[in-house]
This record gives sequence, structure tokens and C-alpha cells, in this order.
Amino acid sequence: MKIETLILKNLVRNESFCRATLPYIKPEYFSDKIEKAIFRKIIQFVDTYNEQPTIESIKVILGETNYLAQEDVDAAMTQLEMYSEDEESANYEWMINKTEEFCKEKAIHNAVLESISIIADDKSDKKDKKDKGVIPDLLKDALSISFDPRVGHDYNEDAEARFDFYHRQEEKIPFDIDMLNVVTCGGFPKKTLNIIMAGVNTGKSLAMCHFATSNLMMGKNVLYITLEMAEEKIAERIDANLLDISLDNLKLISKAQYMNLIGKAQAKAPGKLIVKEYPTASANVNHFRHLLNELELKKKFVPDIIYIDYLNICSSSRVKMSNTVNSYILVKSIAEEMRGLAVEFNVPIVSATQLTRGGSASSDVSMTDTSESFGLPATADFMLALINTEEMKRLGQLMMKQLKNRYGDVTKNEKFAVGIDRGKMRLYDIGTAALDIEAEPVEDFSEFSGNKLLNEKFSSFQF
Repeated sequence: MKIETLILKNLVRNESFCRATLPYIKPEYFSDKIEKAIFRKIIQFVDTYNEQPTIESIKVILGETNYLAQEDVDAAMTQLEMYSEDEESANYEWMINKTEEFCKEKAIHNAVLESISIIADDKSDKKDKKDKGVIPDLLKDALSISFDPRVGHDYNEDAEARFDFYHRQEEKIPFDIDMLNVVTCGGFPKKTLNIIMAGVNTGKSLAMCHFATSNLMMGKNVLYITLEMAEEKIAERIDANLLDISLDNLKLISKAQYMNLIGKAQAKAPGKLIVKEYPTASANVNHFRHLLNELELKKKFVPDIIYIDYLNICSSSRVKMSNTVNSYILVKSIAEEMRGLAVEFNVPIVSATQLTRGGSASSDVSMTDTSESFGLPATADFMLALINTEEMKRLGQLMMKQLKNRYGDVTKNEKFAVGIDRGKMRLYDIGTAALDIEAEPVEDFSEFSGNKLLNEKFSSFQF
């Protein structure tokens, strides 16, 4: 008996099998038109009545079909009669595994055929022709087909697994700022959206460039997506930080000196950086997803962390800007899509947003000072405000304030100060005493703190 016949038979005779597999099976997986017609009627019944169909109900629906020739209807009726014959049922687990294998093979087969069609159609002048760039996605989606047998977390039965989860060391991307490691319990976790919020010219991009530089020095692969500044401008800020030379002096050194510094820096920063620029308000997560697939395919580059500079000037893949769409809906949609991308590619994403006009002038901002959409704080996992008063500018300091924190207690060490060197695009530890901020007692986070490691690398630079 063909696997297609066995699948159709179990769909109308085994309710557990029907519930477990029907969401993953598609009509195009059946090459025989009779089998495809029967499967379409099964889907039609389940979608309408939300229960498994009987053989008799499928016969009635087929009899009412007007797009099939009578001989095809008769052939389908004969095949359905075969399903009603009593015989020993196949092993359930074996059937699930064979059906998953069938779906994957058919999906790959169809993806290859569609890829060939796209390549052949590329030379035509059709307006609706597909771009060859979708081919990797077609194959990737086909290869990723998998039945998920889990139906949720059983509180009682999964208690032991839950205990193990509590004590599992979560992989994070650490900072080179000790207090940030303290408040996040070790850094940015994977599958998260992290937001830096500040006023104009306060240091959003500076902070992200600094964090990206420290990631490189820890051996992490970094993707920096910019929609505000040119790729070269972002790279210039990374240079100033990594080479320990101010932006002004960077323009004064010779090419030989610069290349010498780059060579030494590459030895100190084993990570890899890719900076990609998109026009303002033109790119959404679909563009970023395509970029990630292209980087993996062409450069074998898989990022450990992604920076997007910045969220509010991205576009949404679901909501199109118009007179009927307000900023709350638009920005919330962008944030949700961005966080979904972080989950899909198993990386932390760091982005930024602006403060409102009132928040920019305040020395103690809150989440209500988020510009354009309060839907952003609702979606983000971590929000950090940057505050820079005239007094702090004079002292060369920047205050950081936790606004939202899913990694730790937001009320502990809510505010703390860091040093800022705008010439070298760098942040550094100064401790909380500088601003008379009372710090909560904390544990020793030295095992994951990147600060000591980076200080050692900077001190060993011999320019």
C-alpha cells in the first residue's frame, strides 16, 4: 500500500493521527488527482466542523462536487470503500514518523521544482516573476519541516525538567560595563529584544557601537544594521573605539599607520563585524531575514548578536504606513516583528528609540517618555534609558536607568553612572559613587564580566 493511501486512510479512521498530522500536510504533496481531491474534502470538513470526518461524510461531499468528472468521483468512491475495510492498524508512532518523512520529501521535491521554475522564468518579462533570492528560503523551509509532538508544559509531570531549567546556565552576550552585567545577570540572552532609549545626540548609536566593539573583542560575530548613518560612519565609530584613537585623529594618520593599527586590532578582536546600510524607513524584517540568509550562504557568517540603528525608522512587514495607521500600531508592529526575528535566528537584537520632547529635557525619564508608541515597552525584554544633563556632560558621565528588565529586578540598581569618551566612542566603568547613587548589594559576576578581559586587551595594545 502506498504511503499516500495509508495517510488518507488514517486521516478518516484515526482521530489522534488526524489531529497530529493534518496541520502539516498540504494538497500539493499528493500527485494523484483522486487522492488530492479526497484530501481537499478532508480539510474542508475539518475546517467547517472542527472534528474528524467519517468515510460516509467524505462520500457525500464528493458526490456534491461539480468540478470533478463522474469517472473521477467514482474512482474516489471506490478508494474510500478500501479505507473502510477492516485490517490491522499500523503502529501509531511509525505512522507519525513516516508521514513526517513523506511531508519533508514532498516539500523538498516541490521546492526544487519551484526553484527551477524561478530560474527559468528569470529571463522572461513577466511583472509577477519571483526573484531568485527567494530560492534559499524555499529550500530552508522545506528542510525545516518537523512535527512537534509536545502539547505544552505539564506542571506536575514536568517538575523535574523545570527544576533543571532553573539551574541551567543560560548563554548570554556579556558587557564590558560591570553594572550592566549585574542588572542583566550576565548580559543579553538569546531570543530577546533590547532597547536603548535616549534623546537626540545623547548617545544611542555611541552606546550600540561601543557594545558592538566589546562583542568583537570577546570573539563574537556582530551584524550592525544602520538606517540612519552610512556604513562607513558606523565603521568609523568602531575604529575609534577599537583602535583607541579619537575620531579627529583618525583623519590625520597616514594609510600605512591606519593599516598597521587594523592589523593589530584584528589580532585583539577575533570576532567578525558586518555593517549593512538600508535607506531610512525602507527596510523591514523581511529584508533583514533575507540578509541573514545571504550572509550565511555567501560568507558563512552567522551573527551572535544583531544591532539595528534604529527601530523607529524601520518599516513594518505587516502594517503599511498610511493616513489610517497611527504610530502606536506601526511601531508596536515593528517591535513585535523584530522580536520574532530574534527568536527565529536565536540571537539577541539591540535597537534604539527616541525620547519624547519632554523626556529629552528630563533628568529622570520613565517608560511614559517613549516616543511614538507605548507598544514598544510592552514588547521589549529590556529597556535602558540614557540621561545626560549639563552637569554630567561637564563631568564626562552618562546616567543609565533601567526602565524594563525581564532578566533581573528592575528596582535594584535602577540608576547608575558610566564614563563616556565621545571622541573615542567609548563607555567605561566609573562606579555608582560618582553620582551619589546608592547601589544594592550584588553578587560577584566576574565569571561572565567582559570588562577585565577587555581592559587587558586594551592595555596590551602597542601602537
